[in-house]
Amino acid sequence: MAKLTEVELFTDGACSGNPGPGGWGAVLRCNGVEKELSGGEAHTTNNKMELTAVIRGLEALKYPCDVTLCTDSKYVADGLSKGWAASWRKKGWKKSDGKPALNPELWERLLELYEMHNVKIVWVKGHAGHPENERCDALAVMESKKFM
Repeated sequence: MAKLTEVELFTDGACSGNPGPGGWGAVLRCNGVEKELSGGEAHTTNNKMELTAVIRGLEALKYPCDVTLCTDSKYVADGLSKGWAASWRKKGWKKSDGKPALNPELWERLLELYEMHNVKIVWVKGHAGHPENERCDALAVMESKKFM
């Protein structure tokens, strides 16, 4: 079996007010080359921006890769690594308590991408000096300010 290309993906989302203007940032690193991606929305939530950052980062990959995803979002990290999102999807986007899962359209797209790649999830503490997380936060905040 051919060895997959190794990619590091760092992501963060930001929102001023929740909901409010928001932004997301992602940094992809592969073979010493970095690419920054970012965007935002006028009316969104922090969790939507966290999910969007990961989606856009994975969408930028042209073929299946070994991806190390570094995120400060427990929502994203646990939703993927603990199988919550896959379970919600299997139950028709309902949580274990029967209530609707939030952001099903984003989770659906993220699961499609997640299942295309071999993803290792690394949770990092936000605003704790992690260089790439700080860069992603700066990108996300910059994007959110475009809507203020």
